[in-house]
Amino acid sequence: MDQTTPVPRHASGRQYELRRGDALAVVTELAAGLRLYSRGGTQLTESYGDGEIPPGATGITLAPWANRVEDGLWYLNGRKQQLDITEVSRNNASHGLLRNTSYGLVDESEFSVTLEGVVFPQHGYPFLLRHRVRYELAGDLGLVVRQTLINDSQEPAPVVLGAHPYLRLGDVPSGELTVTVGAGTRLVTDARHIPRGTEPVSGDFDLRGGRLVAGLEIDSAYTDLEFDGRVARHTLHAADGRSVSLWQDAACGYVHVFITTEFPGRAKAVAIEPMTGPANAFNSGDGLRWLAPGEEFAMSWGISASLG
Repeated sequence: MDQTTPVPRHASGRQYELRRGDALAVVTELAAGLRLYSRGGTQLTESYGDGEIPPGATGITLAPWANRVEDGLWYLNGRKQQLDITEVSRNNASHGLLRNTSYGLVDESEFSVTLEGVVFPQHGYPFLLRHRVRYELAGDLGLVVRQTLINDSQEPAPVVLGAHPYLRLGDVPSGELTVTVGAGTRLVTDARHIPRGTEPVSGDFDLRGGRLVAGLEIDSAYTDLEFDGRVARHTLHAADGRSVSLWQDAACGYVHVFITTEFPGRAKAVAIEPMTGPANAFNSGDGLRWLAPGEEFAMSWGISASLG
């Protein structure tokens, strides 16, 4: 009789655990997602159960576009391209083409893992690309993520990269945290969350000086970010001085802030999403990049914490 212990099956696929010092990161086969990042047992991202897919897209990576495409419709050399509608309530194509994709293992070491998913040519997006995602626990125990798109097509391909992490600070209710985002401009959207213009930040949307999360409900993209040493940093602070931050490199000219009351089991949850382009970039051209055949494009971001 075979006495082999069954391998646990997870709705988010194979789980890759990285450990270094007191840091732990759990990366999923599904969507090359970040299921958990913690330091010293303090949970720094929202997570979910073994039998669940990522609620609210928590932790997933986004390619070959981030956020939404209006009506799933765009034009390539004057020809209509119709993507599948995946946000039915607003009639948009949402969060790219790899949200439900299994990523294969490219490389694994003690402190890092690299996964890769393929965007195959399809209606609405007739290009062949690879999305490679590398997670690493650095020497300072911070999490570093690098996302790369490689165009294996014979024609230039339009691309935007993004990620969808939710930050938290242990057991502190997120409503009691102060959120700081160094951005001078926000994108003004319609009821379907499609950008229609921009405006200088003001009121509840001005997060440069820090705002208490409890008083906010935001689903908005920002640009004109404050970069220091080619890195922009966005932070959740607790009253006791602890903090958790998401940083993004200069390839990410946009960040989306989503503060919601709908995350399971949490009165408030805060997603801070680095992006190289905003919603509807395939139509507006904002932040859109065209990769030549064989060309690569990458963005880097990460999470760090000050836990006293």
